[in-house]
Amino acid sequence: MITVDNWVEHLQLKKHPEGGYYSEVYRSLEEISRSALPERFGGNRSFSTSIYYLLEGNDFSAFHCILSDETWHFYAGSPLKLYIIDTEGELITVYISNEIKPNHYLQYTVPFECWFAAELEDKSKYALLGCTVSPGFDFRDFHLGEKAQLHLKYPNQCEVIERLCR
Repeated sequence: MITVDNWVEHLQLKKHPEGGYYSEVYRSLEEISRSALPERFGGNRSFSTSIYYLLEGNDFSAFHCILSDETWHFYAGSPLKLYIIDTEGELITVYISNEIKPNHYLQYTVPFECWFAAELEDKSKYALLGCTVSPGFDFRDFHLGEKAQLHLKYPNQCEVIERLCR
């Protein structure tokens, strides 16, 4: 049986600020110039980036947003419950999994500037996923959610914000 420790070692995963573990797998060598990107970007960005992402047990991916679209891909383990607060303040909940059920997807894209968080459906397990970001991920574009600010901005989503912020 493959364990979390096996994956962490094999994929050289390290702790992610939002929770879980990650390792960058791909960063395109070519970049999009700042002048060709929307104003929200403060500099050049890689065409695309991808990471492995692993979540285990009671850990969660805390609410965060980025300036690019992010596609989540399922690889192994428990279904992942992904919570997205869209730009209108509505909560969308989807599962990233290999199960053939309503609202379960092998891959799902979170649009830029949406706040999103994730947790395992089965907290006795782990989930191994991939995340692809385009234009490529840059930590300058990453914003970890603060409970107080998110409560004010999305008062109808207080329960999930309270549970999935650090």
